[in-house]
Amino acid sequence: MVTVALVVTDGMLHFELSVAHEVFGAAPVGVPGPWYDVALCGPAATRFGPFRLEPEGGLDRLPHADTVIVPGWADVDEDPPADLVAAVRAAHEAGARVASLCTGAFVLAAAGLLDGRRATTHWAHARTLATRHPRVRVDPDVLYVDDGGVFTSAGKAAAMDLCLHLVRLDHGSSVANAVARRLVVPPHREGGQAQFVTTPVPAPGDPPLADLFPWVMARLDQPLTVEDLARRTRMSTRHLGRLFRSATGTTPLRWLLTQRVHRARELLETTNDSVETIAGATGMGTAATLRRHFTRAVGVPPDTYRRTFRSRTDPGPGRTGTDPSAPAGG
Repeated sequence: MVTVALVVTDGMLHFELSVAHEVFGAAPVGVPGPWYDVALCGPAATRFGPFRLEPEGGLDRLPHADTVIVPGWADVDEDPPADLVAAVRAAHEAGARVASLCTGAFVLAAAGLLDGRRATTHWAHARTLATRHPRVRVDPDVLYVDDGGVFTSAGKAAAMDLCLHLVRLDHGSSVANAVARRLVVPPHREGGQAQFVTTPVPAPGDPPLADLFPWVMARLDQPLTVEDLARRTRMSTRHLGRLFRSATGTTPLRWLLTQRVHRARELLETTNDSVETIAGATGMGTAATLRRHFTRAVGVPPDTYRRTFRSRTDPGPGRTGTDPSAPAGG
């Protein structure tokens, strides 16, 4: 059984703690084998946002945990407590897997765990993290980073993405997907933080892109081009590209390819259709084209993804990566 220590101490954010406890605290129905042994670790009577918590153990328990999770640090201009920094460093030196959620990355950086590593945090604080800790390779555009047993996530909802990734590593894609279904969240989100910075995706009924998205999704089996999308919105391809990048953080062609791969994943999970059939249903044309794009985006070939997703007795996580755009499975 994997032991998970959730750090609770003054100056941390309760949302990220709740996310982690929700994911690791209860096994989804039907999951075979042991789940996680979760413990809240920190000083007694800790102030956590508007709440007061009574931890089950002190920070001295962190080095004895298999996984240590540090929630968001409320005031990034304030140095985290020395005892917390020391305990997190000791846990890592003892071989624990250490993860930060949102601005919890500032605690990991203060402990020296991010030196020379790629890491992320909430986009609004990424520059501060990079300035204060220049040895950290801060990537402000990804949802989470897995770098050699040290994990960091972007803000708020990305904490859920990282927690599900950890479940995927431990139990495989099918179990992580079961957890996601219980929580009514996607098991894996495409893209990075750029799509959430300043300008959101247009709301339904807010032209022109909001009307374009459902039109495209209903025609993924067709060989759509950027010119087709521009014609639909009655604008030039250049203007369409600017709007797309502003709204989604990516290009029309990249967005379209991402939707095709996502549809392929759904069909691999829910049907027995051949790869050739799925290639036609997603507008990829041929099985070879689907395999090339799918493997590049997901990290494993379609057949491997299908076996991993459907496996219940041996849900091995397959290949893991350092980029959230290429996790193992689903």
